[in-house]
Amino acid sequence: MFKKKGKTSLLRYLIAEHKPQSPISEQYRTIRTNIDFSSLDQEIRSMVITSSEAGEGKSTTAANLAVVFAQAGKKVLLVDSDLRKPTIHHTFQVDNSYGLSNIILKQRTMAEAIQETKVDGLSVLTCGPVPPNPSEMLASKGMKEFLTEARQHFEMVILDAPPLLAVTDAQILANKCDGTVLVLRSGKTEKEHALKAMALLEAAKGKLLGVVLNKKKEKHKHYDSYYGGNH
Repeated sequence: MFKKKGKTSLLRYLIAEHKPQSPISEQYRTIRTNIDFSSLDQEIRSMVITSSEAGEGKSTTAANLAVVFAQAGKKVLLVDSDLRKPTIHHTFQVDNSYGLSNIILKQRTMAEAIQETKVDGLSVLTCGPVPPNPSEMLASKGMKEFLTEARQHFEMVILDAPPLLAVTDAQILANKCDGTVLVLRSGKTEKEHALKAMALLEAAKGKLLGVVLNKKKEKHKHYDSYYGGNH
């Protein structure tokens, strides 16, 4: 249904694809399992991945979670809904001539804009041209219609969203999706900022599925590990 376009060689950010047996990949699978358990009462078909501020690893987390959900046999769509500083086209090395912004404006259809990847079951939708009014576009009827259509074609829709404390975009998306995962960086994110980010999600009536503590060093280990938990 969806066309395969451009180069789809994966970069080092996709450790879940390159090194599926690594400790970090196992932690991503643990996060996936925790998300599945959190949805016993309500199936999670769409979720937002965000952070409190920039540089906490939310885009890397979104990409690797998309990979492990696809590896579990789900048909997954990873959407770059960061219409300010998009990165998915870099991570997957795909064309960003058009994408989400064009779909919202009815300039392209989903079938025209979505691109397949080398990961079985995983498709991506890049940002497309960066618009002058990201918040308004994400809050628009066109975005709502896109999410409705995406759920019809995919079992899991993962949205990479801007940081909560920077702009309102993630709050808008959290209100439209089934759940949100908040990414924090160990040793970098201030407790006050983390609490404020969670308060913003609550104010937006977004369901917090859990928090990922990124770049947490385990004792006597030489790798970074990622932890997910339900709250």
